[in-house]
Amino acid sequence: MINTPDPRQETLALRDQLSPEERSFKSDLILERFWDLPEIARCRSFLVYVDFRSEVRTWDLLTQLLLLGRIVAVPLTRVLEKKIIPIQVTDPVKELTPGYCGIPEPRSAVSERSRLDPTLVDVVIVPGSVFDQQGGRMGYGGGYYDRFLAHEAPQALRVGLAYDLQIIPQLELAPHDQTLDLVITESRVITGRRLRTEKDTG
Repeated sequence: MINTPDPRQETLALRDQLSPEERSFKSDLILERFWDLPEIARCRSFLVYVDFRSEVRTWDLLTQLLLLGRIVAVPLTRVLEKKIIPIQVTDPVKELTPGYCGIPEPRSAVSERSRLDPTLVDVVIVPGSVFDQQGGRMGYGGGYYDRFLAHEAPQALRVGLAYDLQIIPQLELAPHDQTLDLVITESRVITGRRLRTEKDTG
């Protein structure tokens, strides 16, 4: 068996080279495509990652969803349990603080009172390091989102946000790697295997 290189390191290095202005501009284009999706219009509750470092920015998305009256949760990472917990927020500026790896997470008081049942989540906005043209995704190695999507919220629409430079033709995925339904970049929307299969059979 030939060992192929892990594409994450190179892709993340390229992503980190984007200037703040480029990230902001491309993120705006990605969110415009997000709002144009017919699947999103009929969804009520969202779990949204909070962007960190050079990820596609999601702060405006959080704000817009709340202004539209949607139920919005962000992930709380439980390292020892190797899981993420969706915590509902209503004011991200006041309710979030640096948590796991410095990523903004809900404050303790919010986390204790505002857990959202994962089975009620309609859409999960998923971060990642590299994606492919079939909806494949590699995260950052912890497997948190893979476990959440597979076991906690299998019903949710899975949406990845990525820059074009993070898309490669095909990833070699492990059995536990969860594929996404949609991957949105600044130039296109990729429909993943799972959603294509549902549309074909429906």
